[in-house]
Amino acid sequence: MSRTFSLLRCSQMCIRQRQHALRCASSQHNTHPPVVIEYHEKVAVLRLNRPKVLNAMTAAMGDCMADAVDTLATQCDKIGAVVVTGAGSAFSAGGDMEFLTDRHHDSAWRNTVIMRRFYERFLSIRKLPVPVIAAVNGHAIGAGLCFALACDIRIAAPKARLGVTFVGLGLHPGMGCTHFLPALVGPQVAARMMLTGETITSEQAQREGLVVAVEEDAEAAAIKLATQIASQGPIAVRTCVRTLRNQQTEKLEAALWREADAQAHCYAHTDLLEGLQAIREKRQDRDFKGYQDCSTE
Repeated sequence: MSRTFSLLRCSQMCIRQRQHALRCASSQHNTHPPVVIEYHEKVAVLRLNRPKVLNAMTAAMGDCMADAVDTLATQCDKIGAVVVTGAGSAFSAGGDMEFLTDRHHDSAWRNTVIMRRFYERFLSIRKLPVPVIAAVNGHAIGAGLCFALACDIRIAAPKARLGVTFVGLGLHPGMGCTHFLPALVGPQVAARMMLTGETITSEQAQREGLVVAVEEDAEAAAIKLATQIASQGPIAVRTCVRTLRNQQTEKLEAALWREADAQAHCYAHTDLLEGLQAIREKRQDRDFKGYQDCSTE
């Protein structure tokens, strides 16, 4: 009877994996889903899978992430921890340029709702009852770093650079950045990072408490740590995760709506287009015009 039950569970898991792949592939009209699930015994790996564009984040990728989380949530009797990472050379370069440009041409009201939903898709990883470890295999920029901030633990590769570079685009930080970052590195370091839009090395990130370790193979190190966690008492681990996240979640909802609303205001200004154009042209200088709109007279 136990063998039959085990085979049935295995069959159900395989069906859910195929359903996840089919839905994500369909959303992109190709056979390369933007998020894939892999398994290493009791550890699941969620991989951002748009390497040609440095795993830039879109609403469709977010849909696949939420779908993958739903899939893994049904398998938590077999999975003890999850690792998230990126395919190719980057963890994630942040929001997709086309997606960001489209926001300039939409209304502020719609953009507030669109961005709040965008955050929710990626932050759905926090709904998993097991620990989530970010293996920052390469650059984690903007929303890409925010996604890693939402994880329970972060391990970075030596080559990785990390930054919440929103202000360089003329954009307010989002996806929980203003909530998670100060809690991790303290208010002064968080303010420095957010207000300058700087990028920092993985070594500096470790010194300032943003990542727990720097490892040559960040993914392998994350899987090793996840395996160690998965070997502990599962009920004890999951209740500990819940306790830690409950402390972090207080005031998160208010922060997300505040960020979404502030970003909606920024999307309406031409400074956003200047910031995006500077990125495309790979130039450091920005000709922002916002100062003339900051007068209260």
